[in-house]
Amino acid sequence: MFSPLELTLVLLGSAVLGVVAFRMLHLPPMLGYLAVGILIGPNALGLAEESHATHALAEFGVVFLMFSIGLEFSLPKLKSMRGDVFGLGMAQVVLTIVATMAFGWVIASALPPAIHISWQAAFALGGALAMSSTAIVVKMLTERLELESEHGRKIIGILLFQDIAVVPLLILIPALAKNPDNLAATLGWAALKAVLVLVLLLFFGQKLMRGWFTVVVKRRSQELFMLNLLLVTLGAAWITERAGLSLALGAFLAGMLISETEYKHQVEEDIKPFRDVLLGLFFITIGMLLNVRVVLDNWWLVLALLVLPVLMKFALIAGLAKLFGSSDGVSMRTGLALAQAGEFGFVLLNVVGGMELVDPFVVQVVLASMVLSMLAAPFLIEQSDRLVLKFSSNEWMMQSLNLTQLAARTMSAQQHVIVAGFGRSGQSLATLLQEEGIPYQALDLDPTRVQEARSAGASVSYGDAARRESLIAAGIYRASALVITYASTPSALKVLHLVHELAPTLPVIVRSHDDSDLDRLKAAGATEVVPELMEGSLMLASHALVMLGVPLRRVVHRVQAAREERYASLRGYFHGISDVGDDAETARLHTVTLTQASNCVGRTVGDIDVDGAEIMAVRRGRERLDAGADMVLEAGDVVVLRGNAQAVARAEQLLLG
Repeated sequence: MFSPLELTLVLLGSAVLGVVAFRMLHLPPMLGYLAVGILIGPNALGLAEESHATHALAEFGVVFLMFSIGLEFSLPKLKSMRGDVFGLGMAQVVLTIVATMAFGWVIASALPPAIHISWQAAFALGGALAMSSTAIVVKMLTERLELESEHGRKIIGILLFQDIAVVPLLILIPALAKNPDNLAATLGWAALKAVLVLVLLLFFGQKLMRGWFTVVVKRRSQELFMLNLLLVTLGAAWITERAGLSLALGAFLAGMLISETEYKHQVEEDIKPFRDVLLGLFFITIGMLLNVRVVLDNWWLVLALLVLPVLMKFALIAGLAKLFGSSDGVSMRTGLALAQAGEFGFVLLNVVGGMELVDPFVVQVVLASMVLSMLAAPFLIEQSDRLVLKFSSNEWMMQSLNLTQLAARTMSAQQHVIVAGFGRSGQSLATLLQEEGIPYQALDLDPTRVQEARSAGASVSYGDAARRESLIAAGIYRASALVITYASTPSALKVLHLVHELAPTLPVIVRSHDDSDLDRLKAAGATEVVPELMEGSLMLASHALVMLGVPLRRVVHRVQAAREERYASLRGYFHGISDVGDDAETARLHTVTLTQASNCVGRTVGDIDVDGAEIMAVRRGRERLDAGADMVLEAGDVVVLRGNAQAVARAEQLLLG
């Protein structure tokens, strides 16, 4: 039996190894946590056992997850998406629960007589199976640039209602587990307590929360801000628990209260480390619950509970989306993305198991099927386009019609500019091109934006610039240039690959967030890369220099020189505490002070291999010197290094010896 410290080390070490492995496979870390829990749990290697400590950590993980969901809960956002959220989303959750209850009655007859599934248990399981994985789906949609597509917005609307539905389900399921003979009174009392707590927290807590946070912020202490944040989150959870409700409900309400204040974004950033670490431990404890032997002995039942609910959810969601006016392609993509189980499904299943509503055997096979469905989710979403085109004849016609219309618009265009992405940057570019009389054709994946912009006379069509057919239809063979106006390196690399195949001499200008991917994009064929942070810095500096009396011609010359050298003099910066979350691959500056014991003293800069980093300059006394290859380093020199985090750390060790 491990001590608490040893158990914590086992959990943390296993979590690190699991996340590294699944990151290498380009799979969500959550699946790594589940796999680690299964592996080290009492039913496999037995390295860790269920205990009060692990369950407490897991419960805190759910608390911080619900707090984060509360932060995202916005009444204006719900109002703008009310059709998808309260129409499509509500129908999906309610009908999934109803279908699961019906399915539970049928499958109960195939189980041993000792295993009984009541309607309360079927309701609770239906709530768990109604959930889909927000983490997996949003990550995949973001990578595929589909968040603003029609099916992307349907998916987000349904996920949003699922998140909201967890709150009443966390109240209902414990109430159902109590005396069924007095169910109406139990549910009524639970609802009354929930309403009272909501009134107290939302109506009286709003002003109190804003005023108290203002007092704390005025003290200008990051430590105090964090302590106050933890106090508010756990305090609200304690209030709802004392009222006989769940910890998670209180955390959700605390998040809602803070979401309406100006401190929302700061709170969101500060709570992430606690949420992610504790939530990871929660998923490990869920994996530890899985008995592999029970799963192997009943593989046929696990397989049935994997295939049937996934097919049922797909058919149900696709059918509802079609009923709500979506095309066949949008409906099928929505169903494929949400057919799997989700994080809150595990939360609800954990409650079901703790309340002993369902036989442990049923919990085991349902848990196994949910884990497997989440493992399959990334592959289903990745292949959704191929599956939709294979099984939906209308989708072929719609895509062919879109491409035909796009080709018809660009058929007469010569030497035009293809604008990939018609967001704010794309529209600004289009305005300037139009003022200069240069023809353009824009491609965008937001149907609402496309429709409104075309109504106003813009030359924009619905299409994905990362698809070969769209580029050909947009007239890539006759175009004079292509501009990628959105800052997404993975998508830009796809576009550059297609351009290299179709029109290798076509100039391509790419927008990027910063200089971290500049070399990759140039190597992939980008003619010019515009890092928005660098350009913003240049514009800020040029305005400042002009105001300080530096001649405009010299300022323009300096800006042009910086661009010609690919921003070499501007790349890298000294990191501070506020930059702790930056990408480890981002170039940074770092100073190293040499001592008499440093093994590089007396050697020239050219003789020193700093292993992936570079020596930018040397400060000697009050003088800053250029680090030429023949410069001899002396004790007391301050060496300025540039490189990513690992390269700079290695170079510092080498210099200091």
